Amino acid sequence: MLLRILHRTRYRYHGAIDMAQHMVHLRPVDTTNQHVLEHELRIDPEPAARGETTDVFGNQRTFFSLQSTHSVLTVEADSLVETQAPLPLPEGPPWRAMSWERVREHFRYRAQAPFDAASEFLFASPYVPRDDAFAAFARPAFKPGLPALAAARALMERIHGELSYETDSTEVNTPALEALEQGKGVCQDFAHIMLGCLRTLGLPARYVSGYLLTRPPPGKPRLIGADASHAWVSVYVPLPVDGDEPAQDAATAGAWFDFDPTNNRCGWGSPGEDYVTLATGRDFADVSPMRGVIQSGARHTLAVAVTVAPPDELGQLEALEDA
Repeated sequence: MLLRILHRTRYRYHGAIDMAQHMVHLRPVDTTNQHVLEHELRIDPEPAARGETTDVFGNQRTFFSLQSTHSVLTVEADSLVETQAPLPLPEGPPWRAMSWERVREHFRYRAQAPFDAASEFLFASPYVPRDDAFAAFARPAFKPGLPALAAARALMERIHGELSYETDSTEVNTPALEALEQGKGVCQDFAHIMLGCLRTLGLPARYVSGYLLTRPPPGKPRLIGADASHAWVSVYVPLPVDGDEPAQDAATAGAWFDFDPTNNRCGWGSPGEDYVTLATGRDFADVSPMRGVIQSGARHTLAVAVTVAPPDELGQLEALEDA
């Protein structure tokens, strides 16, 4: 599937900004299920300095600085991505042999144990603590001896079925425990809650930011800029060798499987070919689309417009409505 993603961020400042520095995660990554064919990042006003780097999680990011006075900042990312349908979650051997308890024991600390790179996704992170409240919510999904992938799917279904998706019910910095307690939130909250549940039970899981193709109602035109960023979760399961203990070579010893509790979809490589992976990290703090610092006390208004669609359904970028 070919998908074009237009992502525009515009800051209007209530006063002049003298200097600013920003970091953005707006270039999709290349994975086994997607290939970035084209990508362009347009910044207005033109930065005084700009550079692209790869972060510790393998994400592509761009740093830029503005050293001239400005009252409006516009950042437009235009990407063309080819995606493939994911494989279904494996249910037979050898994956079936990996119960969630066995995965937990594999990652339990042992002196002189071989390093497994997935271990870094076991710990608390800025938006996702490890807490007994997460374990209590997850426990009905984690039956004794259940394969790890089946347990993760059951947890995804529990979040999808018992929590309400409500726009504006939370803020970007709402703690995951607060969202769980109130029983509602948006995709970011659902992803953080699922991460908290998995990590508290000893299973490595990471946050995935990206996009999801949304289709307009029958007979209605696609609204340019009306979509939004999306978030879901990846769970790591090590692969046992000959039905015995998991392999110790982390580079080839297992796989990441994607679960979207907002839409109750999952798959090996992504939740679906209509998904585009932007970046992965411990939680939203690692993959925020745009963050920075400014030299000024000016307040601002922020407008974000996202469009995800097949290329032939989109006009020129200028068709985006002004924020």
